[in-house]
Amino acid sequence: MLAPMDDVTDTVFRQIIASLAPPDFYMTEFVNVDGLQSPGREKLLKKLKFTDKERPIFVQLWGLKPDNFYKTVKEVRQMGFDGVDLNFGCPVKTVIKNGACAAMINNRELTGEIIDASREAAEKDFPISVKTRVGFTTPDMSWIEFLLTKKLDLLSIHGRTAKQSSKVPPNWDLIGQSREIRDLLCPTTLIVGNGDVMSRNQGLELAKKYKLDGVMIGRGVFADPFVFSKQSPWANYTKQQRIELYKKHVELFAKTWKQGERKIETLNKFCKVYISGFGGAKEMREQLMSAKSTADLLQMLSGA
Repeated sequence: MLAPMDDVTDTVFRQIIASLAPPDFYMTEFVNVDGLQSPGREKLLKKLKFTDKERPIFVQLWGLKPDNFYKTVKEVRQMGFDGVDLNFGCPVKTVIKNGACAAMINNRELTGEIIDASREAAEKDFPISVKTRVGFTTPDMSWIEFLLTKKLDLLSIHGRTAKQSSKVPPNWDLIGQSREIRDLLCPTTLIVGNGDVMSRNQGLELAKKYKLDGVMIGRGVFADPFVFSKQSPWANYTKQQRIELYKKHVELFAKTWKQGERKIETLNKFCKVYISGFGGAKEMREQLMSAKSTADLLQMLSGA
């Protein structure tokens, strides 16, 4: 599975990954339900854009008001998404301070209300999943037990606490323990592990070792855009091939966001993905990142 990453896994990047080595499952960036049900709605609609190349695809939602989850789940179902994922795992301090995402680990009552509202809106044939962590400050299996009592269709678990963020290695043994709890409490819920998976083979080994239903890959896609491939060709990609792939990304970006819905600076993090692994890459990135428009950037790439 391709993990949801804000300002990264938009429709453009998902289409690029789909054309290289598609995962079995996609998720959108996280979308705030309270924002969607407010006057600021228009600014968030870009996050809900997708194509049939990116299927199956779940929209990942976060927020605080159960009623807004209900309304949004109703909407995204009509938009054609394949399911909904609820974000109870993002460890960003400003988000947690507001009581959302990973802060839900300490607010079981509101968590339950959000899941119930989403389930009611989804009805029977629209899957509901949750992405979370193994605890807030310390590992807390009671949190996993609580989520499994909600009979989710899928539960993806990051092997770190919210406090740990990405500062320490993920604890996959805790993900394995979560799967064991699943076996006892809700065998129908799929369990997906997440945390520092850098290749398909590594993911398959972890899934086999801990008897998981799947593995989610996030930052690993930055190191290798072909990360979901059985045999990635990325290490042997030439300088020109890497430049052409970035050019393809920029062209699709320009075509998709014609009205300037996303700033050109968004492309800088992708520049680091493609323009690497050859002599002079650092200097080339510095030049490309100075571009003020996609037209300028494409001109630079054509002359590279």
